[in-house]
Amino acid sequence: MDQALETLGASIKSALGASVTGYEVAHGELAVTAKAADIVKVATFLRDDAACQFICIIDVTAVDWPSREQRFDVVYHLLSPRLNQRIRVKAATDEVTPVPSLIDVFHGVDWYERETFDLYGVLFTGHPDMRRILTDYGFEGHPLRKDFPLTGFVEVRYDDEQKRVVYDKVRLAQEFRTFDFLSPWEGTDYVLPGDEKAK
Repeated sequence: MDQALETLGASIKSALGASVTGYEVAHGELAVTAKAADIVKVATFLRDDAACQFICIIDVTAVDWPSREQRFDVVYHLLSPRLNQRIRVKAATDEVTPVPSLIDVFHGVDWYERETFDLYGVLFTGHPDMRRILTDYGFEGHPLRKDFPLTGFVEVRYDDEQKRVVYDKVRLAQEFRTFDFLSPWEGTDYVLPGDEKAK
């Protein structure tokens, strides 16, 4: 299996030349690294080439590497049902350089790219509707970035009395508790509510 993936990776690299910067077979999966500017060319080749036939886009996401100059790896997962193979394509970009959209190659990439923009802040050019999809209107920041603060400042909820969405300051729903750290198998020194029924 790994030898077939090595052969496929080598043929993709030789066919696409400088558009593909490398490939790797690890854990029975082929991962191809492509230039972000050439991602449409790479995806079109992977879809149309007879040796590839990756006609299904499964997912688009990103990985955040804050210490790198090109902070994000945009990751595409493709499937070839005819060949029963999967491939991962990675393209590196930074916070301001947009990646060309694959909407003309795979129509199903629409919401995946919107989600990647919403959660990571990766920009896609040529997308017909590049707006947030998961976070609320007026949300600031991108929650899956590693530098995103762990605690927010406002929470959103629907108020039945006002019949609208309201923004409140964040408050903890549960007060701090003290834990005795006793083993539940050894039993506790006190009686928990309901334990008296077991006797």
